[in-house]
Amino acid sequence: MDLVPKMKNVSVLGAAGKMGSGILVLLLFEIARLKIGQKSKEDFVLNAIDVSQPALLNLLGYVRSQLEKHAEKNIVELREWYADNEKLVDNEEVIQQFVTDVMAMIQTSTRIETTYESKLIFEAIKEDKSLKVKLFSQIKQNNPSAWFLTNTSSIPIGEIEKEAGLNGNILGYHFYNPPVIQKLLEIIKCDNTGNELNDFAIALAKSMRKIIVPSKDVAGFIGNGHFMRDALYALNQAEKLAETEGWAKAFFIIDTISRDLLVRPMGIFQLIDYVGVDVTKFILNSMQPSFPNELLSHDVLNQLFDKEIKGGQYADGSQKDGIFKYQKGRITHVYDFDLEKYVSKEDIEMDCAAKLGELPTLKIYWKTIVRDKNKADYLLKFFKELHAIDSVGANLAKDYGKNSKAIGQMLVDTHVAESAADVNTVLETGFFHAYGPINDYF
Repeated sequence: MDLVPKMKNVSVLGAAGKMGSGILVLLLFEIARLKIGQKSKEDFVLNAIDVSQPALLNLLGYVRSQLEKHAEKNIVELREWYADNEKLVDNEEVIQQFVTDVMAMIQTSTRIETTYESKLIFEAIKEDKSLKVKLFSQIKQNNPSAWFLTNTSSIPIGEIEKEAGLNGNILGYHFYNPPVIQKLLEIIKCDNTGNELNDFAIALAKSMRKIIVPSKDVAGFIGNGHFMRDALYALNQAEKLAETEGWAKAFFIIDTISRDLLVRPMGIFQLIDYVGVDVTKFILNSMQPSFPNELLSHDVLNQLFDKEIKGGQYADGSQKDGIFKYQKGRITHVYDFDLEKYVSKEDIEMDCAAKLGELPTLKIYWKTIVRDKNKADYLLKFFKELHAIDSVGANLAKDYGKNSKAIGQMLVDTHVAESAADVNTVLETGFFHAYGPINDYF
């Protein structure tokens, strides 16, 4: 498929945000390939749109740094692109010319009217359906043929399509954070999504070298469909444990189990902090109307939010305080509801280890095993030993693994995912798990 006609004028809504900035950079890579690599005669414009002009200025610095990194990694290809420019002698000259040429295609704006000339609208604003509908409806009225690709991670696409009157010109294009690095892309069609838009979206994703997983248009899709329920299970387990151990130890124990005994890159509560307590709460809220028979909320999240304990990251990427406090990415303190303050990890970890009790003698760590060619053998031995142990820690881990598997299987049984393989791909690729939730270990 020829991508050029639709890529000549593209807008990104929420371009200065964490996801929007990454999407913007990916689109710049694609536009550069079309304009410079394929010597297109067309003019290309990429509109970076956000509500804050200072944030857009900061965005340009980020984009420049990403373009320089991309150029350095792909210098052989870039030298071919600029082979007919005899003035560019060394690699640094090629890199700087590339950055200059690509940066010239960006236009920043705080005005929604900028989108009225765009063929494609990529949206990465906050998870607020009413706001998305308002913006899309306004754009649609002034730009009837525009295609909308929304990065929403939880809101049903069909609801947005219907309420904004988009006549099928919308598709879910759910990147994972950070978009420039993450390979996974969930593509979600609603009932009315046009075939031409779907074909274009797949072609663009393949050009970006993304791993494509289709999801049914059900709130949360595959990724958050699993993650949100996994988080609620962990919160419920911590709540039970807190009755005897207190909240600080409960948080720390469940987080340790979900990381070390399930062999994940980070514990469930650290992941909630990374995503943001507030974001997790909002995603659950957006999913709730679609599941009236399921409670998709938790008092602990609400209380943390009310106490302004929200997690997330600072502009430099460092972690904000959430359920845990961090220093250089490492957990140093745990929030205790009973004391209404953070307590030092060092003050509780020995008691937590004693509570966990006997654990497998075979020690495996996510960082060393995730890419090991013998990973499956190590995991099988580890979980076989875990199942033979009758301790608090082992039993909590076994129950956790079984519940994770049940969530994954539910997503297949309800046709949110087309197969168990798709569920596992999302968790392994999008969340960096060492193995998928639908497995023979639990």
